[in-house]
Amino acid sequence: MKKLITFGFIVALIIAVPVIKNLNGSKAKEVEVTEVATRVIHTSVLASGRLAHEEQVRLTTEVIGKVRELHVEEGDLVSKGQLLLVLDDETYAATVRQREAVVRMQTIAIEKQQVQLESLQRQWQRKKRLHQQKLIDDDAFEAFTSQLDLAKIDIKSAQESLKQAEAQLNQAQDQLNKTRVVAPINGRVTSLDIKEGETAIASSTNIAGSALMTIANPQSTITEVFVDEADVADIQVGQSASIVAIAYPETPITGTVKSIATSAKAVTGRQGLSFLVKLAIDANPSQISLKPGMSCRAEIFTNSSAPVTSLPLEAVIAQEKRSESSIKRHIFLVENNRAKQLDVETGASDDTYIEIISSLTEGAQVIRGPDRILRHLQDGDEVKVLER
Repeated sequence: MKKLITFGFIVALIIAVPVIKNLNGSKAKEVEVTEVATRVIHTSVLASGRLAHEEQVRLTTEVIGKVRELHVEEGDLVSKGQLLLVLDDETYAATVRQREAVVRMQTIAIEKQQVQLESLQRQWQRKKRLHQQKLIDDDAFEAFTSQLDLAKIDIKSAQESLKQAEAQLNQAQDQLNKTRVVAPINGRVTSLDIKEGETAIASSTNIAGSALMTIANPQSTITEVFVDEADVADIQVGQSASIVAIAYPETPITGTVKSIATSAKAVTGRQGLSFLVKLAIDANPSQISLKPGMSCRAEIFTNSSAPVTSLPLEAVIAQEKRSESSIKRHIFLVENNRAKQLDVETGASDDTYIEIISSLTEGAQVIRGPDRILRHLQDGDEVKVLER
């Protein structure tokens, strides 16, 4: 029986102690505060995309042929005009020889017809004198004159055939030249899509053999990001940006808006339309190696204000007034250990701070949290400022 009474006393004591503390303790809510200060607000637009080369060429073939010689490997530096690969050219060389023969035959035919024409012209002079002397009749002279005119026409026809043969020779020579692929720019081979012995295929589609290699200028690295159509109006060429490659999250890179697409397009994985914005990289930190195709994010700074009165975003509470179709904002000041609600007007904001247009005394203490206290705080509540 005594053990039972002792156990009940202990339980009652455990329950009573917190109750007594709550009755005798302070009702002040513990809050964190910040001071009203003057800061520069940097408004910005966030976007994501990838690194790319602005000066990049994807080489394809215009003729079909097996790769006979391959003079580069992936990663090699090449100079403009350098021979990269050679396709099997036996068929194209044979076509060139055939066309050359046709041109020679046409030239010989014209020379032969020219000799015949000169002979006919001499004969016609003699026929003309005989006709004037009435030694041949009119029909015979007219027939010979027609024969001379036809000979002149045959030469013109042969000359046109020669031009046609020369054009076919030029075409065949062009096809032969295309079996030798040279670098169109100075740069680096960023991808090699064909091997020696494989067949290159002339095609505009991405079928096997249609792509030979890609050459890019390593000094032309840029960032391509997609900006939502709702934000693109705030972006202008020349604005600064901070770029972070996913591979180097701790090393931001400075950049500048270089160009903005004139038309929007749908992007996979995004709702609505987006505009392609190209950012030039101002300085590439030496400790990182940027590679095309790397995912990245960018913060484009659209505007920087003069120093203005501002507070942290979490210190400003927004309340929607549905009846008025408006949003009211207020803060809580600390005055005489009590919370004082004050309606405020706000201006520009960035990711951390928001401009306060309403008049506030610099250095005044404003409650910023914790959120579980701030969202239920009422005007006049007793508060206790937590020491940092």
